[in-house]
Amino acid sequence: MASMQQQVSSGSDGDQRYAKFDERKRKRMISNRESARRSRMKKQQRVDDLIKEISQLQNENKLIAQKIDEASQMFVGAASDNNVLRAQVSELTDRLHSLNNVLHIAEEVSGFAMDIPEIPDNLLEPWQLPCPIYQITGASDMFQY
Repeated sequence: MASMQQQVSSGSDGDQRYAKFDERKRKRMISNRESARRSRMKKQQRVDDLIKEISQLQNENKLIAQKIDEASQMFVGAASDNNVLRAQVSELTDRLHSLNNVLHIAEEVSGFAMDIPEIPDNLLEPWQLPCPIYQITGASDMFQY
């Protein structure tokens, strides 16, 4: 019977060891589950933040694209106006030359001396300004509207 009690007592010792081992294993499993849950929550939060940032950047991108389109339209309008003005300058310069030629012919035919002014160079070459060139400065938000 003594051997029987040894087996029972050793079995209970083994159960206590296994109980401690099982308890540690259970606590570690619970801790790991909790850690995994926190990790999934952090990952989800990062994904949500990135989705929010994507949305914000897409909105900013749309606004910038609209501003580029508006600026392009303004540029095309200004270029068109500039072409019209260049054509008008060319036409008016030709008319002025023609009128000066008519005055010179009238002066030669009539024999009367006429005071015919010379055409200023800045009318013939409008890109050459009659005044000194000053640097043009402006703020970056000058064209904000």
